[in-house]
Amino acid sequence: DDNPVEQVADRLRGRRVVVIGTGTSWHAAAQGAYFLRAAGLDAVAVESAEAAVDRPLPGPGEVMLALTHTGRKRFTAEAADKASRGGADVIQISGTAVVDADLRTVERERSSAFTVSHLAALLRIAQLARTLGAELGDLDAIPGAVENAFQEGWDEVPVPERLIEFVGGGINQWTAAEGALKIREAAYVASEGLSAEQFLHGPQVALRSHDRLVCLDGGGPVWPERIASIADAAESSGVPVSRIEHRELGELLSIFPLTVAVQRIALESAEALGTNPDSFGRDVPGREAWENVRL
Repeated sequence: DDNPVEQVADRLRGRRVVVIGTGTSWHAAAQGAYFLRAAGLDAVAVESAEAAVDRPLPGPGEVMLALTHTGRKRFTAEAADKASRGGADVIQISGTAVVDADLRTVERERSSAFTVSHLAALLRIAQLARTLGAELGDLDAIPGAVENAFQEGWDEVPVPERLIEFVGGGINQWTAAEGALKIREAAYVASEGLSAEQFLHGPQVALRSHDRLVCLDGGGPVWPERIASIADAAESSGVPVSRIEHRELGELLSIFPLTVAVQRIALESAEALGTNPDSFGRDVPGREAWENVRL
């Protein structure tokens, strides 16, 4: 649905943009900033809490683009309110139930993992960037690529004894971070998601044969070779490796099928371990103590 996009895109055109979000929406904010920079905008991503508490906010003539599934996250709302009072134009991308959203995505889903909402928010920002002149690739091919990533046969990614590490390059460092968040949230598995370079400069030392490394290759001029080198070195050192490649849409749009891939790993891990991937841990004894911490 492109109809609402043009009007919102005009509010972004030629202006500095700060994209904010928390949790999964923080990953979407970081990737969304890539899309907007491809359209020639001065766009940066800032975690909502940092924007609300520590970071200089956008001012008059600038834009805050706030990503939120439900419109209820504490620091996203606080940062948006402060930016608005400071004269910035605040644009919100949210689910259909958020009546004051500027761009709506999908109905609120059953799962607290918000997998559909995440993909839809990313697509909204891609639509904005395309309207502003970014050459991202074929957005109309995304639904088919997402379906294929969900349905296609692939090698099983077993749950490791200790740690599963996700690694990606460039824009897919945030896909790696999302994979780690999702498998912790859905299957309660210890995980980490890092950029290729951050992984190489320290964390790779800790991997052992009872761990697993998931390497995400979305293409690009540098990252396939870099990711392959990481996977080869890990395998040679005795670490089990899963390689997941989706290059057909180009590097920027590869985040859509690769995100589905890591979401599916999280789901299948939950099924293997018998956890409820939709519950956000609310069915775990003692979890009620966390209800006192406002999200």
